[in-house]
Amino acid sequence: MAFSRAEVSYLVQQQAEINEAEHHVGLTDSTVIADTAYLSKRFGDFGRCVSELLRARRVGARKGLPPEWIYPLEAAEQATPPAVVWQRQRRIREFFPDELVHDVTCSVGTEIATRADLGEAGESSPFHGTSVVGSDLDITRVACAHANTHRPVFVADALAHTTNARVIIADPARRAGGRRIPRPEDLLPPLPDLVAAHGDVELAIKCAPGIDYSAWEGLVSVASVDGGVKEACLYTPGLAGGERREAIIIRDGTVVDRVTSAETPPDGEDLVAAPGEFILDPDGAIVRAGLVRNFAAREGQWMLDPRIAHLTGDAIPRGYSGFRILEDVPLKKLKKALGAYNVGSAEILVRGVDINPDSLRKKLKLKGDTPAAIVITRIGKTAHAFICTPRQWG
Repeated sequence: MAFSRAEVSYLVQQQAEINEAEHHVGLTDSTVIADTAYLSKRFGDFGRCVSELLRARRVGARKGLPPEWIYPLEAAEQATPPAVVWQRQRRIREFFPDELVHDVTCSVGTEIATRADLGEAGESSPFHGTSVVGSDLDITRVACAHANTHRPVFVADALAHTTNARVIIADPARRAGGRRIPRPEDLLPPLPDLVAAHGDVELAIKCAPGIDYSAWEGLVSVASVDGGVKEACLYTPGLAGGERREAIIIRDGTVVDRVTSAETPPDGEDLVAAPGEFILDPDGAIVRAGLVRNFAAREGQWMLDPRIAHLTGDAIPRGYSGFRILEDVPLKKLKKALGAYNVGSAEILVRGVDINPDSLRKKLKLKGDTPAAIVITRIGKTAHAFICTPRQWG
């Protein structure tokens, strides 16, 4: 539920009391009636917005948002993890170190925040002490952003020219009617409209990782955090540094790897061969960015099929996980083969084959006591099931 301007002001003023009240509520489905009664008694008509804030902060804490920030639950669910924000800020400052940057869909302020704003220590944020402004159509989100970051923020349409910024950050709405928007022209505002409205400056446009960005002329940077793909950011050529594709892998708040289109496999090399000792399921950012072959060439891996993202090799790349192959069996013989290995539990990965891992697990009825992994993949026109040892790290 959205806040009103009066509610945002109240939440800012009552921080200490709200923090104390959090110790008296469970914020679960089973405690909602008791929580509502307690917060209504303590905060009167503002009990609803206090409840919304406390629930939002539970979600925001998992994203790395500071405990004192003000934001509704929807904003918490949509917030970009700070580690991803820092990478975008670094890229922008690398090419435009002193120019004004304008986030035209600033929401509650995560993109214009500094590390200090987010309560983080360590190296300073790339936007620390520099010219950054934000705007949003939602006046209450603007109020939240101002309270959270103390940056200049104002109400404006994302397509309007309101500053002389050299770089525009935008995050068009990626959902409509509860469904993801797959086409750039259907985003809110549409990607072509954003480009047309701000065609004389550089753009960093956040999009869902599954969107069709094949026609984008600049850089597409896909970021994953702790194994989950979070976003694709489209950069215009002035922010691309000559690159076309990038995968950023972040774990525990730190960038552990960066794969780019500059790491090109040798010409004419298809990188397809028979299975090696291990099988690897690349990080989702690498897959979404279309950099599987680039990653394979860099790490001395190869592909089982040129259209399937599973890789194989005689070692697991450092910093990544994979599975030691025990046996390659036809799908029809999988259950019997697992029995021979006394498998009782298994991680199941599937690519290129129409199989639901949970449904397969029920059908297998594993009864042994040995842990294993099952990697099901398509090689040519044939489905293969690789029985493997449990996941291990290189």
